[in-house]
Amino acid sequence: MDILFGLVASFLILLASVVRGQPLMYPLLGAIGLFSLIYLRQGYRLKAIAQFWWQGATRGWPVFSILLLIGGLISTWLAAGTVPALVYYGTELIQPRYFVLSAFVLTGLVSTLIGTSFGATGTIGLALMIMARSSGLDNLNLVAGAIIAGAYVGDRCSPLSSSAHLIATITHTPIYSNLKQMLLTAWGPLLLSLGIYGGLSMINPLEATAESIAPAIAAAFSLHWVTLLPALLVLGLAACRVEVKLTMGASLLLASALALSLQDYGLTDLLGFAVAGFHIDDPILQPMLRGGGLWPMAKVCVIVALSTGLAGMMASTQSLAIVEGWLHRLHHRRALFAGTIGVSLLSGAFGCSQTISILLTHQLTQQQYGQTPKDRHRLALDLENTSVVLSPLIPWNIAGLVPATVLMTGPGFIPYAVYLYLIPLWNLVWPRRLASRPAKTFKTAPHPQ
Repeated sequence: MDILFGLVASFLILLASVVRGQPLMYPLLGAIGLFSLIYLRQGYRLKAIAQFWWQGATRGWPVFSILLLIGGLISTWLAAGTVPALVYYGTELIQPRYFVLSAFVLTGLVSTLIGTSFGATGTIGLALMIMARSSGLDNLNLVAGAIIAGAYVGDRCSPLSSSAHLIATITHTPIYSNLKQMLLTAWGPLLLSLGIYGGLSMINPLEATAESIAPAIAAAFSLHWVTLLPALLVLGLAACRVEVKLTMGASLLLASALALSLQDYGLTDLLGFAVAGFHIDDPILQPMLRGGGLWPMAKVCVIVALSTGLAGMMASTQSLAIVEGWLHRLHHRRALFAGTIGVSLLSGAFGCSQTISILLTHQLTQQQYGQTPKDRHRLALDLENTSVVLSPLIPWNIAGLVPATVLMTGPGFIPYAVYLYLIPLWNLVWPRRLASRPAKTFKTAPHPQ
């Protein structure tokens, strides 16, 4: 009963924080404090509880360096003109008759290049939504659904995705092998999504020419083709399976050089962007061309540490043994995946974030999947096909709430984010068999991640 009370109270605290737009670290600290009191009441010593939290928190450490690199990389890509160029050329290529389809495809491409759903939504996604609003398009939820679904194409399978690295870390699997399997399990949902959005585009065309933000971008940045090189370098090195931190480091250095030379930023400006995140004074571009930075990403690292620590406390005290016992009865591959879907939805609703959903789902299902390399690959793939894509479909989960807020819409986008629920449905009906021999491993962090 104490554990149930703790779960309900923690859920309400997290939900209230999400609704009010407060940082997640505070309700997470509250949840950790509440469960610490519960475990003290159950007879655990404070030192043991602290050790449980520490053991859990240290599991997320290998991903911290990746997260910080991603923060620095995004800010330098913005300063170098890489992200502005992607937005500029993307919006220029749009055909009004296929606007909804273009929204899904362009956001998917940008999210794959920069590895973040929030970043893709806040750049190309926001630009597309501004175009949709200014054109008088009736169903803005349709556009928002296509944008958010596209944003999670890259969040799920980009070599720069923080969620992909987190899953690789906790499952002890190589990132590039995971990405290959994710692509193989997504081709069906991707083709179906393209067909659905293509049909919806013709039913809901852009009636008027939207006011373009392209002139503002062209005035603020030098859009020489070389600004795309940092993104192309990441794709090329990832295709060659170069170690991820080396890939991001090389791209960061190239983007820094372009920012200093081509965009005429000073070294002090660049260092400021790297630490605090990129910003621009232009009132038109400021809402969409901002982000990155070590300090904002350090806050994400704190949330990951608190989340993994809370998951470690629950695991060490066997607080969720009932759920684990229920999962232990699921032996068939399809039944186990269905159970993982259910657990990921519950953990995403409870934790209000994609990170907590990933960690709790992994914690509850890992014993049932097994510990062989093939089992760990299967668990990593199933986490990508459940927790990562289902969290945005929970209205109060920040994985969907933040992009919806950025796009100035609400939960009405959920029915139109078809790619997000086609992924688990497709893999439930047609589960993919993994090769019996595990793929050659490649280091991604001081890993496994």
